[in-house]
Amino acid sequence: MKDRATLQDVARLAGVSLGSASRSLSVPREVRPDTLERVQRAVAQLGYVRNGAAQALASRRTKTIAAIYPTLDNPIFAVSIQSLQQTLWGLGYQVLVASHDYEPAREVDLLRAIVERGVDGIVLVGTDHADAVYDLQRQYGLPYVLSWAVDETRPGQCVGFSYLDAAQRMAGLVVERGHMRIALCPGIADGNERVRARIEGTRAALKAHGLVLREDWIVERPFTFEGGRSAVAQLFGTTDRPTALICGTDIQAVGAIGECRDRGIRVPDELSITGSDDIELANLVEPRLTTVHVPTSEIGRLSAERIVSLIEGRALGETRPLQTTLTMRESLKDLNRVELNSQRPN
Repeated sequence: MKDRATLQDVARLAGVSLGSASRSLSVPREVRPDTLERVQRAVAQLGYVRNGAAQALASRRTKTIAAIYPTLDNPIFAVSIQSLQQTLWGLGYQVLVASHDYEPAREVDLLRAIVERGVDGIVLVGTDHADAVYDLQRQYGLPYVLSWAVDETRPGQCVGFSYLDAAQRMAGLVVERGHMRIALCPGIADGNERVRARIEGTRAALKAHGLVLREDWIVERPFTFEGGRSAVAQLFGTTDRPTALICGTDIQAVGAIGECRDRGIRVPDELSITGSDDIELANLVEPRLTTVHVPTSEIGRLSAERIVSLIEGRALGETRPLQTTLTMRESLKDLNRVELNSQRPN
C-alpha cells in the first residue's frame, strides 16, 4: 500500500521550506504567488490531503465556519454564499452550509448537530432566532456573525443593510409615481424581523404621504414564485383592487407577474409590481422589474472577514449599514405622466 504523502513531501517537491508549505495551505493570502503556485502543484501531484483532525487538536481550531441560511432556493443567498466561501478559502477556512427552510425549530437542530461536530464560528441570517440558538453559541463560546441584518445592540456581529430604509424608499418611489392604492406582499412576518421591517417601512412611507397601508392589502406569503402568484390571486379576487403591488423579493414579484399574465392583467397598465434584491431574473422578465439593488456579494465577503477576525481576536472596525439603491425599470407605471398626458389638448 502506498504511503500517504506528508507535508514534508510537499515542501521537498515544491522546493520550499516546511513553514512556507504550511502557510500556503493555511493562510494562502500571506504567501508569495510563485511559492503558492509551486506548493499547489506539489499538492496536486502528490495527492496530499491535510490531516484535519490532527490540525484541529494542535491548534484547537477546525478552520471551519458554519453558515445557516433560511433557504438555498433564492439566488441572492446563492450569490452571497459563493462570496462567503471564496473569501473564507482565501483566509484559510472552509464553510459548512445548511438551510432550515424558514423553520426556526429546524435551525436549532441543525446548529446543534453542526456545532457538536466542531466549528470555529457561526454565520446566521438575520437577528430573529430562538433563544436556544444564542444559548448554543454561548455554551460553546463560538463567535458569530448575523448577516443580512443591522442591530444597534449587536454592533460587532451584524453585516447587512436596513430593510426598513429600503422599504421606505421603495414605497416612497411608488407613491411619487402617483400610486395611492398600494398593496404589500412582504413575506411571512412571524420569526422574521426583516419582513416586519418591510411592513413598518412601507407603512411609514405611506403615512408620510398622507396614505394608509390597508391591513387587508398586507398579503403575507412565502418567498416563492407561488407566493407572488397567490398574492395577486387574493388581491384580484374582488373588485376593490390596488394599482401597485410591492413584493418583498424579486422571486415573489416574478411570480406575481406570471399570475397577472395568466389572468390577463396587464403589467404595469393595470397593476404595477416591484421587487427587491435585483437578481439576474429581474432584468430578464417582461416587463423588466423595478427593484431594490442589494449588495449581495459584499454581504458574503464582509461576513467572512468579520467572522475570521472575531475568531482570531483581531480588532474590529466600526460596522455601518451597507447601502441599497433603487433600480427603475418598466414594471412600475408613472401615473403622474398618464394624468398629465390626459390633460393635454388634442
